[in-house]
Amino acid sequence: MDADRGAGTVTSTDVTDVLVVGAGPTGLVLACDLARRGIAVRIVDRSPAPPRTSRAKGPNPRSLEILDDLGVAEAVLAAGSAPLPMLKYRDRAPVARADPWAGSAPSPDAAYDRAWLVAQWRLEEILRARLAGYGVRVELGREVVGLTQPPDTPAEAGAKAEDGPEADAEASRVVVTFAEDRRGEEAALRARYVVGCDGAHSSVRKLLGIGFEGTTREDQVMVCGDVELAEDALDRGLWHQWFDEDGAVMLCPIPGTRTGWWFQSGPERDGRGRPLAPTADGFRRLLAHHTGLPGQALTRAELLSTYRVNVRMADRFRAGRVFLAGDAAHVHAIAGGLGMNTGIQDAFNLGWKLGEVLAGRADPELLDTYEEERLPVAARTLDLTSERLRATLEAIRRPGGGLDSAITADTTGLGVGYRWSSLAADRTHLDASTHPDAHTHPDRTHPATVTHPTGAPLTADEGPQAGDRAPDAPCTEAATGAGTRLHRVFAGPRTTVLGFGPGSAAVLDEVAATYGGTGVRTCRVYAADEDRGENRAGEQSQEQSQEQGEEQSADRHEGRTGAEAGPPGCAVIDAEGHAAAAYGTGASARADASAGGAASGARTGTIVVVRPDHHVGLRVPADDARSVREYLRRLHGTGHSAARPPEQSSERSPDRFPDMVDAVRKG
Repeated sequence: MDADRGAGTVTSTDVTDVLVVGAGPTGLVLACDLARRGIAVRIVDRSPAPPRTSRAKGPNPRSLEILDDLGVAEAVLAAGSAPLPMLKYRDRAPVARADPWAGSAPSPDAAYDRAWLVAQWRLEEILRARLAGYGVRVELGREVVGLTQPPDTPAEAGAKAEDGPEADAEASRVVVTFAEDRRGEEAALRARYVVGCDGAHSSVRKLLGIGFEGTTREDQVMVCGDVELAEDALDRGLWHQWFDEDGAVMLCPIPGTRTGWWFQSGPERDGRGRPLAPTADGFRRLLAHHTGLPGQALTRAELLSTYRVNVRMADRFRAGRVFLAGDAAHVHAIAGGLGMNTGIQDAFNLGWKLGEVLAGRADPELLDTYEEERLPVAARTLDLTSERLRATLEAIRRPGGGLDSAITADTTGLGVGYRWSSLAADRTHLDASTHPDAHTHPDRTHPATVTHPTGAPLTADEGPQAGDRAPDAPCTEAATGAGTRLHRVFAGPRTTVLGFGPGSAAVLDEVAATYGGTGVRTCRVYAADEDRGENRAGEQSQEQSQEQGEEQSADRHEGRTGAEAGPPGCAVIDAEGHAAAAYGTGASARADASAGGAASGARTGTIVVVRPDHHVGLRVPADDARSVREYLRRLHGTGHSAARPPEQSSERSPDRFPDMVDAVRKG
């Protein structure tokens, strides 16, 4: 594929694994995640130039974790700034200061404790550069006007490994039609899957005929833009907010600029009370009226837009082989800054699932869990942002009220989990998975969230439940003594199997032997006082493991796969006990040791399976190899027998799964 192809060179014979429609943050994150997995991905946008918007002010802590996993967090942090203290005014006079993050600090289980201010267009530049590093560039000026799916295209149609390459190519691709190109010809593309990330007015959603129910509040209107103010007009170390009885103006410095500011305000209105379209002169009048600054202090205004409070959600996030993500699937009230962030997190949930299915390792039913998990989160986010908007509108009626009312622990995104998901496996759920009511259990039909970055409802001895975000923890590499952290271990497009305690060694060995090179890594987490003996075969430094992982990604991109490519895994030392505390393994190890002494000590331990999107999939005692086996089979097939290019897929059967030796027998 020519990553730099222009609009006029696309032909009806073009094919790809995934077509991403829309090159905002959601589409770019998804494309980056797929490209690093060696998936053939193309991304198109109807705009003739990279789109620039002036609304989203940056990623929240959970999105920063995702950007860190994609390898761009450092660039994002360098391009932006920490959120600023807020100075609030009434009748042009300062009346209050607020810093919603004053009492916040990074914790062992969450390296990012606050959102980060960065212009959305700058974030998109960083993501486009990352994507270009994989040889993929956004194809601009490509407007989707038609989608044709096979006549009968359920989730699994044409995608089963046994169907074969020709049947899959002809019967299982979506035909995407674009508007006329520069030569006046229509062009088409065939894709195994299409993901609409094309915003609230999504062409993909409309072509699918998916409803977008909700409300638009015509009485809640705001005008926005990027402006430049004369130097020294305002202190750039503060987010200035004027809230008066007849309107408001908010000015926040744009990081990376000398005189740039985000401008938000209630609109000017005509004689009948109808909002006027934003203009540079209108912004100057609003500035002078509310702030007392001369209108001439505003020297430039661009990216002007009108925002109306819009709360809507698609009826479903999938139709056959086409998915919706980001604003194409849901739009929220602006309070809390969760619109862009929810889209980024949609993409991170969907990317690994598409990757596993397209690699031929997972059954297509895995893709059903995207809507199962993300639709309830979107519904909850609509409620949360609407509630935060009501709280903010109430607060600003009083002198001293401001946008800090929109910020709570819920808006960090760190507490979002999927405990209701069919992928949130506990021992009971796995044993009952064939029961017809297994996936409609009352506890799994509605979202459950951990509402504090550190999982406040859980004690240190309980640890995260299946479906929760996997906590971070500082530790050191066993091989080198270098400092690292668990989220660094997780980074990259793979599932991670953590082993705590001596009894976990047998399961980790079997997982490494079965799945090395097929999207699974192992990591032994040693306690500070635990006897590590000789450096175990197969335990590498995180850097070595990561380098091998990158080589494997290149191998997959060039069609090279096989058992010999697999990383043996890594080992870390939980020197300060943060990992044991975060995962609740300390108390169980002490209890096992006191109950059985040395005889049972060889079998003590816990296995935690962490999905590629950093959510706990399974957490079981180390002697429960069966549950680990069943869970990994669902996510990654049968191991090395599944590690093959999708065009060479062969029939998979449970009988081909290599026996994993039970830890209890190995012990």
